[in-house]
Amino acid sequence: MSLVLHGYRYSVYLRIVRLVLTEKGLPYDRVEVNPFAADLPADYLKLHPFGRVPTLVHDDFALYETAAITRYIDRAFPRPRLQPEEPRQAARMDQVIAVADAYGYWPLVRQVFSHRVFRPGVGQPADENELAKGLAASVKVLQALEDLAAPAIFLAGEQLSLADLHLGAMVAYFAAAPEGSALLGGYPRLAGWWQRIRHRPSFGATDPGPASH
Repeated sequence: MSLVLHGYRYSVYLRIVRLVLTEKGLPYDRVEVNPFAADLPADYLKLHPFGRVPTLVHDDFALYETAAITRYIDRAFPRPRLQPEEPRQAARMDQVIAVADAYGYWPLVRQVFSHRVFRPGVGQPADENELAKGLAASVKVLQALEDLAAPAIFLAGEQLSLADLHLGAMVAYFAAAPEGSALLGGYPRLAGWWQRIRHRPSFGATDPGPASH
């Protein structure tokens, strides 16, 4: 068996897949691909015609799109299971992932984290207006997720699911900004969930480290 994960070190979506692989206890090789580079390798564009990350290659099977990759890993390697069997819990998992992608990624990661943490770390100018917009938009996202989160240990119920890893990778970046961490504290269910999930070994093992120039 050969698992090769292509992606950018600081990509939140790369980390989501790395979290799933780590929770599954699966060894894999990693190939660094910077989607922001002016000239992406032709070999990579054959794997992912849109030039985004990540892409997983399992033996002779190549797959891109994070949600497809994580579900494939969970189906191909069924233990421990990361998708609930109970229909409502499975639907809630899917919904949390969809909300995170559609409404959470941009304000939490691309605005708050990027302009407070990442850009200063690599010597790029931060835009305080973008930061403020991200914090304002995050309020609606966090409230929606607070309302959706199960009153249990994990987001979709009593067992760890793909929802915890998917949203967890985004919240890790969001909470790295002092303003993000303070805002998160106002949502008790989410804040409690984050304090539990952030200490899992998989989060330490997949931490990309500080951005630096």
